This record gives sequence, structure tokens and C-alpha cells, in this order.
Amino acid sequence: MNRASMRAQVGDRLVVAGDPNRTGVVIDVPNPDGSPPYVIKWLSDGHIAMVFPDQYATIVPADRVRSDSAS
Repeated sequence: MNRASMRAQVGDRLVVAGDPNRTGVVIDVPNPDGSPPYVIKWLSDGHIAMVFPDQYATIVPADRVRSDSAS
């Protein structure tokens, strides 16, 4: 997914490929169209950061995260 098409909403997950410690929850999306940057709370340590994802990052929609954990 390239930056131009990446969109997120609060509650989605940001997953950075190749680094299991780099999965976070989107806690704010400053741009109304859902484009980066995003405010992320990293699951590994609770650190909060503004992130401009690169080509190795993926957004996992919140509804998919819920359905995956329910099965």
C-alpha cells in the first residue's frame, strides 16, 4: 500500500513488517481524509508517537482485528 492510498481510522492497527514490536493502535488521525501521519500507541511498550508510515507498513482495519481475535 503506498502513502497516497493509505487510509486509517481511530482503532485501526498499524503493523510494520519485519518488526513484531512495531504494532500499534491508531489513537488519532489528524487529517479528515484518513491519510498519514497517524498518532500511534505502540502495543509493546505503550509509547505514543506521530508516525508517517513507509512502504513496509500496513493498516489493519479495527473490524478485522476484532473478527480475527474472536475466532
